[in-house]
Amino acid sequence: MTDAGDTLEGDAADALDGEAALETSISAEPRVPATLTEAQLEALLFVAERPLSRAEIARLAGVDGETVDERLGDLEVALASRGIRIVLAGDRVELATAPEAGALVARYVGADAVRLSPASLETLSIIAYRQPITRAGIERIRGVDSDYTVRTLIHRRLIVEQGRSETPGRPILYGTGFEFLERFGLTSLDDLPPLELDTAARLVDGVDAIGADADTASTN
Repeated sequence: MTDAGDTLEGDAADALDGEAALETSISAEPRVPATLTEAQLEALLFVAERPLSRAEIARLAGVDGETVDERLGDLEVALASRGIRIVLAGDRVELATAPEAGALVARYVGADAVRLSPASLETLSIIAYRQPITRAGIERIRGVDSDYTVRTLIHRRLIVEQGRSETPGRPILYGTGFEFLERFGLTSLDDLPPLELDTAARLVDGVDAIGADADTASTN
C-alpha cells in the first residue's frame, strides 16, 4: 500500500520535472537573430493580415527602431519599380499594389472604381487635409450637416475614428485610414497634392472657428 505522503511527494517531483522539461524545450527553441534584412521585412509585411507598427516589427526582429526605419527606406526604394509598394499611415506599415496596376487588379478582383458623390468627395477632402477633425469642424467648413456623409465614408472604410477631442463633449475625431491610401494610390499622406491658397485658407479658418467656439464654451 502506497503512503499518501509518498504520493504527494511523487506528484510534486513529477510536476517539477515537467516544468524543467518545459523550460529546456523553450530554451531550445531557435532564437530570432537580432538582424533585419530587406527580404525578411518584405516577407513579414507580405504575410501580415493587418498593418504592423514599427514597434511590432522591431520587437519581432529583435532590433531597434532606427534599424526598422532604415530597412523600410531600403525596401521602399527596392519596390519603387515593382508591382508592390510600402504604404505608411502614421506609425503603421503595410504592402499594397502599385497604383499603375490598379485597373488590372480591379478587373481581376471584380472591384469597381471609387464612386463618390460631390458631398462625400468634399467631406473626404476636408478630413484628408485637416485630420484629425470632428464632425462639427467638417460642418463648419462645409456649412451643412455632414452626419450621413461621414457615416457613409466610415462604412466604405475611407475614414476611421482616431480618438476623441479634448473639447467639451469630447466629440469623435476622424481621419483617413489605409483604405483611403490604397484606393487613391497614395503611399502616405505626404503624397496628397498641395491645396490652392484660397482652399487652404478656407480649411484653416473653418477649423480655427471651431477652436474659438470651444474656448468660449469652456470659459462660460
